[in-house]
Amino acid sequence: MSAAQEVLKKLDAQTEWQEELYIHLHKHPELSMQEVETAAEITRRLESYGYDVQQIGGGVVGVMKNGEGPTVLFRADIDALPVEEATGLPYRSEVPGVMHACGHDFHITAGLGAAKLLAESRDLWAGTYIALFQPAEETAEGAQSMVDDGLVEKVPRPDVALGQHVLVAPVSGKVGTIAGPMLSTAANIKVTVYGKGSHGSMPHLGIDPVVLASSIVMRLQGIVAREISPFKFAVVTVGSLQAGTKSNIIPDRAVLLLNIRAYDMEVRDHMIASIERIVKAECEASGSPKPPEIELYEMFPLTNNDAEVTAKVTAALKEALGEDRVVPLDPITASEDFSNIPNAFGIPYCYWGFGGFAEGQQTYPNHNPAFGPVLQPTLRTGTEAAVAGVLAYLGKDN
Repeated sequence: MSAAQEVLKKLDAQTEWQEELYIHLHKHPELSMQEVETAAEITRRLESYGYDVQQIGGGVVGVMKNGEGPTVLFRADIDALPVEEATGLPYRSEVPGVMHACGHDFHITAGLGAAKLLAESRDLWAGTYIALFQPAEETAEGAQSMVDDGLVEKVPRPDVALGQHVLVAPVSGKVGTIAGPMLSTAANIKVTVYGKGSHGSMPHLGIDPVVLASSIVMRLQGIVAREISPFKFAVVTVGSLQAGTKSNIIPDRAVLLLNIRAYDMEVRDHMIASIERIVKAECEASGSPKPPEIELYEMFPLTNNDAEVTAKVTAALKEALGEDRVVPLDPITASEDFSNIPNAFGIPYCYWGFGGFAEGQQTYPNHNPAFGPVLQPTLRTGTEAAVAGVLAYLGKDN
């Protein structure tokens, strides 16, 4: 029997407190970089398990040294979203307009469950375990905040980093892994273009930024359709176009909010360069009185799983959970800032998904107001997967 299987024999004994904690976290969500009570709860629990705990960049890190061996970092994110909950769950959010609509309450609880099980099973593993709870994943600033606050200098250097996310698929109770690109790189771009205000009846005396912005929107569609290889994934979305206040007033500016996605950093950089080229050219063609303003924000890195680490973790998951509960995962077009942490250390990583919805259950995607994964076996699976992934490296049977 593997070390993970031995450790997981103790899982039933902590089901009650994990479910209670999950419900508490779901009812009391906190927005990005405001996770004060959440971080305090995590800190208190890690300290009670015997971890050396410190708060770094808004997050919490617990370190447990247990003799000679590898060092493994396991990360869970902790922030919620500005979403009004519509799940109808009896334990729905009690904070107006804020909800754990992405499942980070599962991540926290599974991460703490794994930390407790490992603390209680030190005879079965050797090395150093780093339990990292990261703020502000949703705004792409939390991982970098921890790095900027000295994460690399303040904790032992890991040999490998691991993480996971609750998803719509596979079904609850199963885990999905994939080598290579798993989550897309992404960036948000704010574009402000300038015109010349005028009366709606006198367009010849102004420069219309609405027409200019509309031309930009249409021209941007050609980036993916005509500049990116059909064999590459790329998305350019204009999610917002705002201009003017009244039907008979030509405004003096328009603001566009763009989002781009790719599985390749070169493709992402190509899209950014093309957007800048198109915006500047359309402004010049329209006779804009001043250059456009182009601002990049909320930049998400590519989540690109190391093949060797993924193979090792997948094998460990199959051994601990059973072959039938570990399935291949397709690349996902959503984005994460997790990889900023292993990238800062210069180490390989594996990030996987576990299912949140039962077979035949109505599913809602992450970030939807009705996103309400089943409590079990989702929570249990997340805890099992965390333990198995970590012990793939730290287990004494390796």
